[in-house]
Amino acid sequence: MDNEDTVKLIRSKTDIVDIVGERIPLISRGKNYFGLCPFHDDDNPSLCVSREKQIYTCFSCHATGNVFTFLMNYEHKDFYDVLKYLGEKTGVEVRGRKRGTSNTKYIDYYNAYEFSSNYFQNNLHTKIGAEARNYLKSRGLDEKVIKDFKIGLSLENNDDLTKLLTKKGFELSNLNNWGLSVNDYDIYKDRIMFPLFDITGKTIGFSGRIYKDSDQNKYLNTRETVVFKKGLILYNYHRAVEEVRKMHYVIVMEGFMDVIRASTIGFNNAVALMGTALTHEQIKLLKRLSNNIILCLDGDNPGKKASLTNGELLLKEKVEVKVISLPKDDDPDTYILNHDQKSFQNLIDNAMLYSDYKMKYLKENTNFQSVEEKTEYINAILKEISLLKDEIRIQIMLEKLAKEVEIGYNTLEKRFKSMKKIKPEQVVKFGPKKKKYKDKYQKAIEQLIYSMLTEENIILKVEKEKLIFPEELQRLIINEICYYYKKYGTISIADFCTYIRDKKELVEFLNDILVSDYQEEITSEELQEYFDVIRENAKNLEIKRLAKKLEEIPDPLEQAKISEKIRKLRIGEV
Repeated sequence: MDNEDTVKLIRSKTDIVDIVGERIPLISRGKNYFGLCPFHDDDNPSLCVSREKQIYTCFSCHATGNVFTFLMNYEHKDFYDVLKYLGEKTGVEVRGRKRGTSNTKYIDYYNAYEFSSNYFQNNLHTKIGAEARNYLKSRGLDEKVIKDFKIGLSLENNDDLTKLLTKKGFELSNLNNWGLSVNDYDIYKDRIMFPLFDITGKTIGFSGRIYKDSDQNKYLNTRETVVFKKGLILYNYHRAVEEVRKMHYVIVMEGFMDVIRASTIGFNNAVALMGTALTHEQIKLLKRLSNNIILCLDGDNPGKKASLTNGELLLKEKVEVKVISLPKDDDPDTYILNHDQKSFQNLIDNAMLYSDYKMKYLKENTNFQSVEEKTEYINAILKEISLLKDEIRIQIMLEKLAKEVEIGYNTLEKRFKSMKKIKPEQVVKFGPKKKKYKDKYQKAIEQLIYSMLTEENIILKVEKEKLIFPEELQRLIINEICYYYKKYGTISIADFCTYIRDKKELVEFLNDILVSDYQEEITSEELQEYFDVIRENAKNLEIKRLAKKLEEIPDPLEQAKISEKIRKLRIGEV
């Protein structure tokens, strides 16, 4: 079985609806499934997944492809990684394929950080690392955790790593720019090293922690570089992906030590912010993981404020948000250290809806002896209640608020109704939002190409007609379809997408056809009409070409020959 056969077998054994549905919620509608597209900021379900064709199509951003392209784009993996993953899932062995060298312009950056990470890990497991290992052990981090999170140690000598990297061919100026060296010396000295990863698991930065008595800052982190952008990543994202799919929720924590600690008691579905406020890009990453998010930030005032800020940001993105309220002096790391797995699970099970958490916070921070503060509190709570949709819950909360602030229910209800904005019910629309204008010829050629991929007998008819296709992309894709069919004796959109995956222009051209809603089946009469339109277009182009040539040629005899040819083309004699 050759490589292409292996790819086809894996694709045929995989249901794209199952794969996409494991990652984003899908709604069944007729033959197809719809969901929020993860490749752009989607409000209404724009992503259509077809079980019949085994492809997905976004009618808004035009993201299109099969199960391979979905996973490559969704999980930022290369084709080999996706093929291997689906091979393991379907029980098909992937052999004879080697991972290609990354074509990223930052390959040297990644290589330098990978080497540095391995160097630090090796240091920790030498004689010199004994004290650091004992420190980690005292902090409850065993060998498995150290290995899983690639924890290492930088040495006291302040140029060891820099010398090694320069010997391997890395330029000092780059090491300085990449945050591994400063003034040609190692940045990190005698610190326990925690690698920071991008969403694919590549090491792109470090956080170094002191473990001996010192007046230095507890943590020294890689500054932002051309690759390391704190607002674009979430710590532990690459490890949390699979676990979140099993658990159906993701825990958002503040620091990487919180996440590492959570993993020691079996919670591997946690990620950490690289700052206190979520960025738009980080929210998009979270939405890819799950629409159920639990905020578990520090229990102090800054942590509570961060929960409020981040909760608001997530709510705007239509995400289900809950909040864990830790005791005042605890962060997740210290809480888990001082309690057990059952206690933390209890916090998860009893996490508050964000609206309830916000109202609790407002109450705790209001002086009810002050008329102004009490009024502000009532208005703020009514505003929160006005955002709720459950009428029963609204009534219960209004009754509770009336007792709490000692105001008549009718008074509160009147104020509530005046505040509540009545919005027309949003209609969720499925399907294309905007269509590009395409002329009669363009529609004919694209319907023909689409039909060649869905009705194999049309391939033979197209070949028999010997049509002229003036545009190169059209010729190329039709030639590829014909070649594929001759070689394999059958064709499908999903398999053909994989076959042309490395030909970017053809992929884009096919994508544009797939989102244009062409007919699934065409009659013989319709097919003949498309042939006629294509021939008419070719004839008109030839007439234009000859007319231009006629203007450029001075010889009367040549002009007469060209004029006669134009005449015959117009009356259909040629």
